[in-house]
Amino acid sequence: MERLSVRAFTVPTDGPEADGTLSWTSTTLVLVEAGCGPVVGLGWTYGARATAALARESLAPVVLGRDALDTAGAYEAMRRALRGAGRPGLGSYALSAVDLALWDLAARLLGLPLVRLLGGRPRAVDVYGSGGFTTYADRLMARQLRGWVDGQGIPRVKIKIGEARGTRPERDLERIAAARTAIGPDAALYVDANGAFTAKQAIRLADAFAADGVTWFEEPVSSDDLPGLAAVRAAVTPDVAAGEYGDEPRAFARLAPVVDYLQADATRCGGFTGFLRATAVAEAAGVPLSAHCAPHLHAHAAAARAATVRHLEWFHDHVRVEQLLFDGALDPSGGTVTPGANGAPGHGLTLAAERAAPYQVDA
Repeated sequence: MERLSVRAFTVPTDGPEADGTLSWTSTTLVLVEAGCGPVVGLGWTYGARATAALARESLAPVVLGRDALDTAGAYEAMRRALRGAGRPGLGSYALSAVDLALWDLAARLLGLPLVRLLGGRPRAVDVYGSGGFTTYADRLMARQLRGWVDGQGIPRVKIKIGEARGTRPERDLERIAAARTAIGPDAALYVDANGAFTAKQAIRLADAFAADGVTWFEEPVSSDDLPGLAAVRAAVTPDVAAGEYGDEPRAFARLAPVVDYLQADATRCGGFTGFLRATAVAEAAGVPLSAHCAPHLHAHAAAARAATVRHLEWFHDHVRVEQLLFDGALDPSGGTVTPGANGAPGHGLTLAAERAAPYQVDA
C-alpha cells in the first residue's frame, strides 16, 4: 500500500436528537482513504475528530508499504502499535476505519464486490428503520416511522426510550403506544434504551408495554452490566440485544450467554476483520448477530455471513451522512438491501467530493 490519508467531516443533524443517555446536534465521520496506484479504498468510523489524528500518526506508519492484500497482517500490526496509545475506545475506532479502508482497497484491486472477497455473494439483507429519538414530538416520530413502513416497505422499526436517563417511564410508554399506532399491527416494533435503566426498571417497563407487541429490547441496562442483562433476558418476552461497543472477540464472548442477539459495529470492533471475528463468536455461541449502524459498510459483511447476521440497522443519522458524503448508496425499499448486485468493486461507494467539501473539519 502506497498512501493513506485521513479526514473528518461533521454534518449537523436535521433536528435536536437524543436517546436515553446522550444528546447531540451533529455527527462526525472520520474517513480513511488507502491508496495503491490509481485505486483508492474507503473506510470510516463515527466518533471524535481526535480519532483522525490517532489513525494518521499511530496507524499509517505501520500499514504503509505493506502488501495491500495482507489485511490480517495489517490488523495485527495496528493492534500492536496501539498498545501504548490505548487500543480500546478511540484506538479501536481508528483501527476500524483503517481496516475497513484496507478491505475495500483489496476488493477494488481485485475488481470484486466486497461481499465476494468476504466469501459470500450478493444477496438480500434485511434492514430495520432506526430513529425515533426521545427529542421527537409524537407527530414527527410517527411521520418518520410511516416513511419506513409505508413509504419504503421496511417492516421493522426501532425507537429510542429511557428518556432522561430512565426517569420518565410514563413518557416512554406513551411513545411506544404512539409508535405502534403509527405503524399498525403488523410491522415489528423495536425499542432501544441505551443503558438507561436498572434491571428492575427495565423488567417493569417491559411488562407495561407488553400489549404493544415490542419484540426487541436493546440495551435495557448498560452492556457492562452482565448480571443485569441476564436478569432482564430471563424475565421479559422481547429479545434482549447488546454489544454495539464490543471491541474484541472476548467482549462478545462475555455477552453471548446473557443476550438473545449480539450486536457488533465494524466501525468500532476492528473493521471487517473484527466484525468477522464477532460473527464467529456468535455462531459458536448459537446466538444471532445484528449489525449496528453504518449500514453501507455493514451490508457486504452481513450478506457474506447471512447464516449468522440477522439484519442491519438503517440508522437515520448515518443514512443521511452516507447518502450526503458518498455516491452509490443502497436502496432499502421492500425492507432489504442487496450489496454487490451491480458488480461495483469494493463496497461500491465513492466520495462525493463537492458535496462533502463544506462539511470537512480540521482533524
